[in-house]
Amino acid sequence: MRISYNWLKQFIKIDWESDETAALLTDLGLEVEVVEAFESVAGGLKGIVVGHVLTCEKHPDADKLKITTVDLGDGNDPVQIVCGASNVAAGQKVPVATIGTKLYDKEGNAFEIKKGKIRGQESHGMICAEDEIGLGNSHDGIMVLADDLKPGTPASKVFNIEVDEVFEIGLTPNRADAMSHMGVARDLKAGLLQSNVTTEFITPSVSKFKVDKRTLKIDVKVEDAKLAPRYAGVTISGITVKPSPSWLQNRLKAIGLTPKNNIVDVTNYVLHELGQPLHAFDANKINGNKIIVKTVSAGTKFTTLDGIERALHEEDLMICDESGPICMAGVFGGANSGVTETTTNIFLESAYFNPVSIRKTAKRHTLSTDASFRFERGIDPQITDYALKRAALLIQEVAGGEITSDLIDIYPKKIEDFNVFLSFEKVNKLIGEELKKETIKNILASLDIKINSISDAGLGLNIPPYRVDVQREVDVIEEILRVYGYNNIKIPNKINASVSNSSRTEEFKVQNIIANQLCALGFNEMMANSLTTSNYIAYSDQVLSEETVTMLNPLSNDLSVMRQSLLFSALEAVSYNINRRNSDLKLFEFGKTYHSIEGKYSEKKHLTITMSGNASSESWNLAQKPTDFFLFKGYITAVLSKLNIDTKVKTVPVSQDVFAEGMGFAIGNEVIAEFGTIKKSVLKHFDIKQDVFFGDVNWDAIQKYVSNKIKLVDIPKFPEVRRDLALLVNQSVTFEALYVVAKQTEKSLLKNINLFDVYEGKNLPEGKKSYALSFVLQDTSNTLTDVQIDKIMNKLQSNFETKFEAVLR
Repeated sequence: MRISYNWLKQFIKIDWESDETAALLTDLGLEVEVVEAFESVAGGLKGIVVGHVLTCEKHPDADKLKITTVDLGDGNDPVQIVCGASNVAAGQKVPVATIGTKLYDKEGNAFEIKKGKIRGQESHGMICAEDEIGLGNSHDGIMVLADDLKPGTPASKVFNIEVDEVFEIGLTPNRADAMSHMGVARDLKAGLLQSNVTTEFITPSVSKFKVDKRTLKIDVKVEDAKLAPRYAGVTISGITVKPSPSWLQNRLKAIGLTPKNNIVDVTNYVLHELGQPLHAFDANKINGNKIIVKTVSAGTKFTTLDGIERALHEEDLMICDESGPICMAGVFGGANSGVTETTTNIFLESAYFNPVSIRKTAKRHTLSTDASFRFERGIDPQITDYALKRAALLIQEVAGGEITSDLIDIYPKKIEDFNVFLSFEKVNKLIGEELKKETIKNILASLDIKINSISDAGLGLNIPPYRVDVQREVDVIEEILRVYGYNNIKIPNKINASVSNSSRTEEFKVQNIIANQLCALGFNEMMANSLTTSNYIAYSDQVLSEETVTMLNPLSNDLSVMRQSLLFSALEAVSYNINRRNSDLKLFEFGKTYHSIEGKYSEKKHLTITMSGNASSESWNLAQKPTDFFLFKGYITAVLSKLNIDTKVKTVPVSQDVFAEGMGFAIGNEVIAEFGTIKKSVLKHFDIKQDVFFGDVNWDAIQKYVSNKIKLVDIPKFPEVRRDLALLVNQSVTFEALYVVAKQTEKSLLKNINLFDVYEGKNLPEGKKSYALSFVLQDTSNTLTDVQIDKIMNKLQSNFETKFEAVLR
């Protein structure tokens, strides 16, 4: 939010430097992120002076150029300037950009005036047209100034240049009361009083508001007072729509708004001045001279100011005439009822709409405007009529016209103050320091919080409705503390602390063990938002639209549903890192998926592991190698091994359609993990061009299989023996199948089986491949003899031949 310092000073007289004021506002909770200089004319006309044209003659080598001599009033000799304007003449007073001056084009790009030659003639400056120095749009010729101006006078003194400083405030969502210059000034006044600086809080006067005549009446009917608790309006006739005066344009430009016309500019001005959104309708386009505030049938078509036709929801509050909707209440105007250059009569609206209703409408139609931003957070319902009068007077000032109707104000049920009891004991306990009762009272008074009762125990308070974030005792204490100053609370010599005796669950302990293991393997833990976009439903058949948990009041379309898969969160993280030149990734996440199954909600916990890029970092003595499927499988297996369930699992085909290739692990009929390479078609949606390996471990499922029993054994005293077999097997035979048969053949002495070579190619029979296997044998009580070893190897070979038709090569 941008706040003009000059504008702020209209509410509160202060001569502080902007840095001091910014520091105080930050202490009050309105964090000033930056203070920017603003000039209504880019460059502030620095280097541009009044020049007196002494002579003007035709250029000898160019028909359209003239050579002038100009007195710059600097005590030096007149300078020669070549000028192409047809209206330049001797005796004129003109604006001259001297050597070194920076001028700015319409896009804000600067260029410097330098000494040069034009068609062989020296030129020491530039005589300017109004568009060249930002004072207008005309380029018909140079500006001719008043004859009584003295040469050398800075142009910044001749023209009314607005110089301002603008505070960029990082406003937190709870501070709806500070979404205007008046709101910020109100807080600033409270802070100044606490700093022993007394100043008057000045609000714009509306005492001159009066009805000139009653010739244009617009009837108003509010059908739902719950959605529109207060609605006010007035007509103004005989206006002239034209550009706003410079003071109004400068105010809006300072806070980053582009002026449109005097009517729209006034509504924007009052919005940012008082925090009250307004809307001006062309009164001649209101059919039946009647305004109806109501909801309409679902699917009703309505074209907004941006030219987009929208299908309305049955809960959207609309401003209608007798023909139908003309404005989306509190959000966006209609294309056919807005103010144009031909408008002469307007109906000016000021209202307080239900914040929840406006927020839902804005999110439903993906519209975010300055008006909806304020309405949905809660504005002050007590200034509806005041803001309307303020705007009406400003419109009369800048556009003429007369007030031609009584001010209509439909306010059937007044929104009352919040009542809160404040305990002195609670104040001191939460703040950690005993504040004087008078100090507390003064701070509350400076915040417009009324004290309606006083006792030894505390204060009975009335909180104004515009403070929607102050409705509890603790909220009031927070207000007292921020105005008193966090920095003014002394740091105690004694620190009190307590130790929680809550025991962590067994599941958490297991999770911590696995997290430590993955971190030791070089992985980084990530935590993604459980809210995601519904667009991901289209990327996988396993993400079911009928199981989607949809937010009733989403923050945005990108956060409208609960995630059914952790994959897309991982891909978002991968894409984010790759785009920032961090392409070698090892990530894991413990998270939940959310499902709605037959009207019942369920949560499922998962562990996901994601890898992409190179397996190791770049090194002078180690060649980089991309992550591959088998390395990734090793990490998944390592997790299961840590949980003591690796010996229980069997491999199964992967079921998820997001994998180009992959496999699963199951215990019995229950799949506990699936992993593999993500399809290119899925990666394309995230603009990822490198392979991504993803593993999904069903954390809830494996909990019943986890074993905490650890068996300690002595290191064997007797040597292990290795024997190798090279087998010719069918293409369909897998290493896993050979592994299982080998383990079944010798359960006690066979310690390890490894596949160290695979060959497929020429010199082998068709449909065959060669596997080279190593077998490690060991007896913990004796040294193995050749007879024992040969017996085991012969038995292994026999079983391979019987079950797989394997042939020893």
